[in-house]
Amino acid sequence: MIRLFSTALAFAFAMTFLAGNSAQAAGDKLVIELKTGKVVIQLRPDLAPKHVERVKTLASQGFYNGLKWHRVIDGFMAQTGDPTGTGMGGSKLPDLPAEFSQEPYKRGTVGAARTQDPNSANSQFFICFTDTGCAGLTGQYTVWGQVISGMENVDKIKRGEPGSGTVEDPDTMLKVYVE
Repeated sequence: MIRLFSTALAFAFAMTFLAGNSAQAAGDKLVIELKTGKVVIQLRPDLAPKHVERVKTLASQGFYNGLKWHRVIDGFMAQTGDPTGTGMGGSKLPDLPAEFSQEPYKRGTVGAARTQDPNSANSQFFICFTDTGCAGLTGQYTVWGQVISGMENVDKIKRGEPGSGTVEDPDTMLKVYVE
């Protein structure tokens, strides 16, 4: 009888644990639809809970839909999230405090763009093209995600001018949502 009870208890615990994990997993991916296909980003609230919450809020409001990839530097990164398309704008929400970590920047890492002020991230973000291009940003810019599929579509984003990265007739994010 005790063996049956402990087996039933272990099963109940396992089911509760698994149910809890699947509930936590709901809404942990950001999907960006580009003209070339989807990009799926694994969100990292363990590294940057405030930034992840902000991105999820803005995506659920449709804020990112139609925004341009305004700064794209080959071998470095593609930047978006500015409603003005100039790199100078953001959402109407307040800026976020830095959530720096030692998570290394590498190909597909998603980070929060900001000004010289470490606590100025708002809605803009970037995706790194290579393992080495963004490596110097580690510990200086907030990491909040990692591309887990569709990096080939990120690679197809139209590049900007050498140096500034300013893009003439830039590509856009067609639709952005959390799943």
